[in-house]
Amino acid sequence: MTSYPFWLGGVAASLAASCTHPLDLAKVRMQTLSPTIAARPSTFSTIKYAIRESGVRSLYTGLSASLMRQMSYSLVRIGTYESLKSRMSQDGNKPTAARLLLAACLAGALGGLAGNPADIILVRMTSDSVRPPDQRYGYRNAIAGLASLIRDEGAKGLARGLGTNTARAVLMNASQVGSYDVFKGFLLSRNIPFTNSKFKDSFGLHVAASTLAGTFATTVCSPADVLRSRVMSSSCNSGILEILKSSLREEGPRFLFKGWTPAFIRLAPNTVLLFVFYEQIKLAWAKTMTS
Repeated sequence: MTSYPFWLGGVAASLAASCTHPLDLAKVRMQTLSPTIAARPSTFSTIKYAIRESGVRSLYTGLSASLMRQMSYSLVRIGTYESLKSRMSQDGNKPTAARLLLAACLAGALGGLAGNPADIILVRMTSDSVRPPDQRYGYRNAIAGLASLIRDEGAKGLARGLGTNTARAVLMNASQVGSYDVFKGFLLSRNIPFTNSKFKDSFGLHVAASTLAGTFATTVCSPADVLRSRVMSSSCNSGILEILKSSLREEGPRFLFKGWTPAFIRLAPNTVLLFVFYEQIKLAWAKTMTS
């Protein structure tokens, strides 16, 4: 089994995030809007409003934080998962789906811990324009935001929303990265619809497995994602239980799936791009090593 550098997953995730960042921005803004707003905006109207108010470039507000997040959170979660999967395959046997999902959960927890500060900066930068002017953070970029977070809130600030974020990271890695391998293995054992030929480990298989993984991950992660965004965007010391209770009281349980559509529109192509980029980078690396 070919051994790949730990950082390959972070590079693939950064490439994917660069393509889907406007959808991530729309998702966070929809999740953090005040519940007192009567007309809930759609994904399209959120993006349209951002362009009208601040121009097309505003759709990439917070991109530096997104890249920082991918090179911490995704680098650790994917790199650790691949390392664990490689260890489990050393005896020549393919690991079971249960063991793959368990490895993905552990790797996701580590990724959530590593990427929490960058996640805070990303949520704040992408949601800044929907906050009252006197409550905006005004971070110029991810580095400036990180310095400001440490200066204003100290070490405690770096851990804001850590529990929610780690729970989300566990769910995300299991439902996205872990399920990708499960779906990929399942499809390899089946025939292509309406044909008598089996799936091969190819571009088409990567797209099909990653689309299924993206749909599954969006649904599983939505409640934790909404809570994470609300905790991290808050400038007060409201705890997750307080935010959960007030949101349930004011909006009902449906709030847990608020932003599902932009989350899916973002996560489905993001998952496809992530694994297509990752598979191609691994293939290029393997060719480089054998040449």
